[in-house]
Amino acid sequence: MNKIKLLFLRSLIRSILKFHNFFYGLAGLLSAKLEPDNIHPKHRILDYHQWFASQLKPEWRVLDVGCGNGALTADLAKACAHAVGIDISSSNIEQAKKRANAEFICGDATTYPFKGEFDAVVLSNVLEHIEVRVNFLKKLKKLTKRFLIRVPLIDRDWITLYKRQMGVECRLDKTHAVEYTFDGFVNELGEAGLGIDSYRIRYGEIYAVVKE
Repeated sequence: MNKIKLLFLRSLIRSILKFHNFFYGLAGLLSAKLEPDNIHPKHRILDYHQWFASQLKPEWRVLDVGCGNGALTADLAKACAHAVGIDISSSNIEQAKKRANAEFICGDATTYPFKGEFDAVVLSNVLEHIEVRVNFLKKLKKLTKRFLIRVPLIDRDWITLYKRQMGVECRLDKTHAVEYTFDGFVNELGEAGLGIDSYRIRYGEIYAVVKE
């Protein structure tokens, strides 16, 4: 194949990959309209609420960082004595208060002066949004000895890695500061003085119980 055809094909593929990103985002946005309470269908299909709730004990006090609209917090609250959710978005917190029988804080978890301790801190698709993650984890370590963490893997799909090779946006969300390899996740936890107690990989994500 001559150089001109190769350049055309590369340009065509990059355009297709960009369309893939666009329609992936659009499908997520519109599909929520078909779901009860306008909750993204990933909550139902991935069923990740169950994994988090199964890690809790009835007497625990639990902090849900980046709780969003409170969909996960609602199920955490059913599985423990007291659930606290924090999110930086006031509109998210207003929705969460209507959805869950829990305590909610509107604030930035990276700077908020939390009081007391928690039996577990939940970070469900939150850590990847934080720029200074090691410092953030060290701050949260003062609140708990147990983290329940869910993060996306960069090698979840061949097309994700191919997008990166082709210079096309490959992140699930443009606000992600990182998408992990397993080794990168373990190393980052180690820098914060934490380690994985148990984990599973499902749907291209790591679900980990993390302790000092």
